[in-house]
Amino acid sequence: MEVCVVGVGYVGLVTAACFAHIGNTVVGVDDDREKVQRLLQGEVPIYEPFLDQVIAQAVNEGRLTFTEKIEDGVRSCQIIFICVGTPPLEHGEADLSSVETVVQRIAEVAEGHKLIVEKSTVPVQTGFWVDRTLQLYGQKGTAEYDVASNPEFLREGSALEDFLHPDRIVIGVEMIRGTFSCPIHQKCPQAGNVPFLVTNMASAEIIKHASNSFLATKISFINLIAALCEKVGADVSRVAEGMGLDPRIGRAFLNAGIGFGGFCLPKDLQAFVRIGEKHGCDLRLLKEVERINEDQINVFVEKLRERLWIIRGKTIAVLGLSFKPNTDDIRFSPALEVIGKLLKEGATVKAYDPKAMAKAQHVLASVEFCNDPYDALDGADAAAIVTEWDEFKRLDPSRVKQKMRRPLIVDGRNILDPEEMRSLGIEYCGIGR
Repeated sequence: MEVCVVGVGYVGLVTAACFAHIGNTVVGVDDDREKVQRLLQGEVPIYEPFLDQVIAQAVNEGRLTFTEKIEDGVRSCQIIFICVGTPPLEHGEADLSSVETVVQRIAEVAEGHKLIVEKSTVPVQTGFWVDRTLQLYGQKGTAEYDVASNPEFLREGSALEDFLHPDRIVIGVEMIRGTFSCPIHQKCPQAGNVPFLVTNMASAEIIKHASNSFLATKISFINLIAALCEKVGADVSRVAEGMGLDPRIGRAFLNAGIGFGGFCLPKDLQAFVRIGEKHGCDLRLLKEVERINEDQINVFVEKLRERLWIIRGKTIAVLGLSFKPNTDDIRFSPALEVIGKLLKEGATVKAYDPKAMAKAQHVLASVEFCNDPYDALDGADAAAIVTEWDEFKRLDPSRVKQKMRRPLIVDGRNILDPEEMRSLGIEYCGIGR
């Protein structure tokens, strides 16, 4: 099939690359000229495992190209996926201005029969406005449109695996006038073995927000339990393990720590609360989920303060800058908030991340960026682990102790063994342990 993907950010670039990988002809469209030029020159502007290899192969085989001109993609393709950003506005609701702009442009240049698919995370009833905008701005008599919703469930760091081996495919439609098949369900053999759920548009739009809000709720819940564990001498890691053995609960996302970040969970949680308010539903549970998550940053910094006594003048090594491992994405990363608070209190911050330092350097001032974790730990009064990279799980404790001015680790992801650290003379503090 001929597929157009409008917006080649984290979601759109993976979507375009994977559709091309499974045999479709794909045009990726973006109005960021610099990004398009980099992609045309073989540079991938984000880090996602194996993404550069998949893009290079698809480009070399002529199945994937990139352009700034939306008309090039719209006119030549049957299916158009909208993957532009929907960032939060001041009060938390999603900014849909980019979606509207793209839909207007599609309407102005489309000819023939087109299927327009929402893949951006959007509020419920956006599909109605997409369809209405197409009808208002379209060329009467020259184009006919169908609109569908296909929410993405990609996890940064494993996005290609999630796309090519999905746990479910959700399609929201009201009525399809033309004859179209799902590009991934048709071409990807692995996808034929997973649930293929067809709903109306509103249900599909809610599924994405409800899913992310529930995952956020699990994280905040286990962090709430972690606070209780610290008070009574329990280990939250063992509590989570025991809870997760119940198949009705499951172990995923029951990891106590510094809280969730990234561009999806915080944004989607806020947007879902605002959606509820708009429609007269008080999603108060989700407001508490958000509050607990915001408090975790203060909980973490307070653990440092309790052990250092005075933060001002201390050197603190921050290990991890991305919001999660296996990505260079620092949007809404807890690490940036922690660093901001430490700098405000007068600490010297040395930081290291395997992939995210280039992006972090553009937004963090007065931070010393280091070549490796041991360089960051050299002379430090404390180490703050804020991202669970495998590299940090494999730290050599004897070298850590040798490098640090004071061997103190505050582990915001509970990735190290407390007993091992303490037995080697390293002061260790986790979350709920």
